[in-house]
Amino acid sequence: MGIDYIYPQFEVIRNDDRCTKCRICEKQCANGIHCFDIRKKQMVCDESKCVNCQRCVCFCPTHALKVTRNECSFRENANWDEDTVKEVYKQAGSGGVLLSSMGNPKRFPVYWDRILINASQVTNPSIDPLREPMETIVFLGKKPNSIQRDENGKIKCELPPQIELSMPVMFSAMSYGSISYNAHACLSKAARELGICYNTGEGGLHEDFYAYGENTIVQVASGRFGVHKDYLEAGAAIEIKMGQGAKPGIGGHLPGTKIIGDVSRTRMVPEGTDAISPAPHHDIYSIEDLRQLVYSLKEATNYKKPVIVKVAAVHNIAAIASGIARSGADIIAIDGFRGGTGAAPTRIRDNVGIPIELALAAVDQRLRDEGIRNHVSLIVGGSIRSSADVIKAIALGADACYIGTAALLALGCHLCRTCQTGKCNWGIATQDPELVKRLDIDAGSQRLINLMTAWKHEIKEMMGGMGINSIEALKGNRLMLCGIGMTDRELDILGIFHAGE
Repeated sequence: MGIDYIYPQFEVIRNDDRCTKCRICEKQCANGIHCFDIRKKQMVCDESKCVNCQRCVCFCPTHALKVTRNECSFRENANWDEDTVKEVYKQAGSGGVLLSSMGNPKRFPVYWDRILINASQVTNPSIDPLREPMETIVFLGKKPNSIQRDENGKIKCELPPQIELSMPVMFSAMSYGSISYNAHACLSKAARELGICYNTGEGGLHEDFYAYGENTIVQVASGRFGVHKDYLEAGAAIEIKMGQGAKPGIGGHLPGTKIIGDVSRTRMVPEGTDAISPAPHHDIYSIEDLRQLVYSLKEATNYKKPVIVKVAAVHNIAAIASGIARSGADIIAIDGFRGGTGAAPTRIRDNVGIPIELALAAVDQRLRDEGIRNHVSLIVGGSIRSSADVIKAIALGADACYIGTAALLALGCHLCRTCQTGKCNWGIATQDPELVKRLDIDAGSQRLINLMTAWKHEIKEMMGGMGINSIEALKGNRLMLCGIGMTDRELDILGIFHAGE
């Protein structure tokens, strides 16, 4: 009954003079908002179902529609904002846990926006990336602490298994089932074309995508869905998922309604059965246990694949990363609290974890202080929104970045934050065949390629402006950054000076 107290969040405004009653909006809306009233001979809508995905607006041939935030709002104050009041009403009406999608929207500081990049002027000349070579290739994996030579004085070039990327960006873990077959196809095709990697997430690897193995990171989560020997051998690397930024300490859950057809076969879960990943790995309760799994995976793949351990950014992340670096892992992936996901408990999403910027800086410094920074590479994710964020992350100590939400936006996502319903109007977070086919694989993969190509050009331009010609020279170079509007303690953790110092 409490749900009745909530007025529709969005208002659908239709210009009747422009509307031709073509009913395209009705066909395009998966939420059943629009319909044709035969008696009135006009289009009507149920605004209570609107999620503001903008599909009807984009496809209306006469531009007769627009969706706006409803001005009929609650009386807010500094303590009780509208969202908080609505959440109380929803729980009072349902008695259930609130679920949310696509990242933390709260007004916490976004440190990327408080960090500025240095530029060369006189004493250290800038570099023109159009005329001089700029190295954006990165290798992820263990590195020696010093140059090793053989008895003849020649440099030993053998390294442990590495991932080679054409640029320091990868598509982060999004499982088949949480996103559609077409979305995975877009990611895999784009990754191969770009010379980077995409991550399967915890849902296994569809047989059609084994062909993209050299550009695939296969994930092993607590539920072990879709994990078998061929799966492990298919990828360029194996990632052990301990946690993710949107829901630290919480497991995964894919509803049985999405466990159908190929999703069921790929995950090796019976159709219609909920796929629940427990919060902990029930064979990992210490760094020693983690080490055993790391080496079990290496043994299963003849020590040919680097092993990544992915953890959420939490308050003691530096100590956690130090332990992981000693577990035998080759790469650590850290996911900040603004990371997106298909469904997370709202209270967890909005209140648990720390910003990726602070976590990254703390981890990089801890590993350097302990003399083990070269034992692992660092990947960071959790709201990497632009090439500038990538540059800042590398200067803070990252080797590469994961992007998830930015990649989905390139595919057409409108951040309507209803992924958990399975009614994605853009064919991304759905298994409905009629909705899935809305995402064109060739067009989607090309948009991802375009996005990454643009970012790569911008990365080169920014490095050139700093007088730096390689990602390796930028990594951990915090003198290339300065902060604005931050406390001394924040600047100290980030390891940068305030602008003007």
